[in-house]
Amino acid sequence: MKKLVLLLVIVGAINWGLVGFFQYDLVAAIFGGQAAVASRVIFAIVGLAGLYAISFLFRDNRDKVATGHSH
Repeated sequence: MKKLVLLLVIVGAINWGLVGFFQYDLVAAIFGGQAAVASRVIFAIVGLAGLYAISFLFRDNRDKVATGHSH
C-alpha cells in the first residue's frame, strides 16, 4: 500500500511540475481535459494518496527498531 501511495504522489508531483514549468497538464491531456470525469477521478485518487502520505510523517520507527535498523 505504501508503494502505491508513493507512486501516486510522485505522479501528482510530476504532473504539477509539468504544469508549473510548461503549463502542460499531462493527466488532463491523457484523460480528456481537466473537467473530464476520468481526469477528475485521477486527480481525486492522487489527492487522497497525498493525504494518506501525510501519515508517513507521523509514524514511529517501530519497524526499524524491530529489524535492527535504527538509521
